[in-house]
Amino acid sequence: MLRKTVDMLKASAPQRHGATSRHSLRKLGVLVVSACAIGALAGPATGQASNQPVIAIDGSPINLNITPKRLVLDRGNRAGTVYIFNQGKAAATFDISLVERVMVPNGEIKSVEEARSDPQLQSVVGRLASAQSMLVATPRRVTLAPGKGQTIRVRVMKPTVDQVERRTHLTVASVPPRDSGVTAEQAQSNTAGQLGFRVTSIFGLSVPVIIRPAVADARGAIENVRLGFAELSPDGVGPVVRTPVIRVDLRRTGASSLFGNIEVNGARGREVVGLARGVGVYTEIDRRMLQLPLRRAPAKGEQLTVTFTDDDARPGQVIARAQITAD
Repeated sequence: MLRKTVDMLKASAPQRHGATSRHSLRKLGVLVVSACAIGALAGPATGQASNQPVIAIDGSPINLNITPKRLVLDRGNRAGTVYIFNQGKAAATFDISLVERVMVPNGEIKSVEEARSDPQLQSVVGRLASAQSMLVATPRRVTLAPGKGQTIRVRVMKPTVDQVERRTHLTVASVPPRDSGVTAEQAQSNTAGQLGFRVTSIFGLSVPVIIRPAVADARGAIENVRLGFAELSPDGVGPVVRTPVIRVDLRRTGASSLFGNIEVNGARGREVVGLARGVGVYTEIDRRMLQLPLRRAPAKGEQLTVTFTDDDARPGQVIARAQITAD
C-alpha cells in the first residue's frame, strides 16, 4: 500500500488522487489527516475549514467525522472518549491505533518514520515525549453502517514517573473492502508484457492524545509579525488568487504545549480581519511559523493587533499579543 501524509496546513480540502495508467497500474494514495491541524486552515472568508474530510472508496463517498479534535488526560481524568461517525452513504470498516507523530516548525504533522528520514528533523524526533506505551484504546476495529457511530475509549494504563507532558495520536484508518484487490483470473487476463495490480487507498483521521501529569504551563509569545501577499485558493479547491496575509512566529515559552486561536483585529473598532482556530505548538518544538489569510488588505498606516487566546486549560485567556502597522 502507498502511504502519503497530507499537510493540512497547506491544503484546505483532502487531496483526491486520480488513477495513473501505465502497464494497467491503478494507483491511489493514502490520506492521513491530522485533525488537530484542521483549525489552522484560515480561509479569507471564514477563517475556518471543514472538519469532515471525504474520500471515495469503490465509488461510494465516506464522510467520517471525529470528535473531539484532541484529548487531554491528567491525574484527575485518566480516561476519555473519542466518537467517530460515518456520515457517508456506504458501510465502512476502520482500524483504530495509536501512532507516533511529530510537529515540525512549519506546523505540519509528520509520522516519526517520515521525520527520521529528514536530517534536519532529527532534533525534533529526539524531543518527542511519547505516550504510546502508557495508553490503550478500545475497540481496535469497528464497522459502521451509514449514519452510525462508535465511541472509542482511551485509558492511561501506566502512571507517569515525571512531570513531562506526553503525547501520541489516535488514528482511525479505513480498511479496504475484501474485493478491492485483483483476483488471479484478472491478473492472468492481461496480455503479455503487462503488469496488472492495484494499490488501494486508505483514509485516516488522527487526533492527538495528551497525558498532562502537572498543571498546564501554557505560556507563549507572538514574534516576527509581517504583512504580505500570497497566491492562495479561497476554499482550497478553486483557482488561487492574490491574497493579503499576515505571517507570525508563535513561540512556546512554558513547559506545556500550546493550543488556542489566533485573531487579527483591524483599526476599525472590533473588526476581525483574520482568524485561525485550533492552532497548536507541541513540546517537541519551541516555535512554529503561521501564515493567515486576511479578509481585506490593511490600509496604509493601519494598526493590526494579533492575539493568541488559550483554548486548552484556561479557555479565553490571552497568552500573547502583538501589533503591526501597515506600510
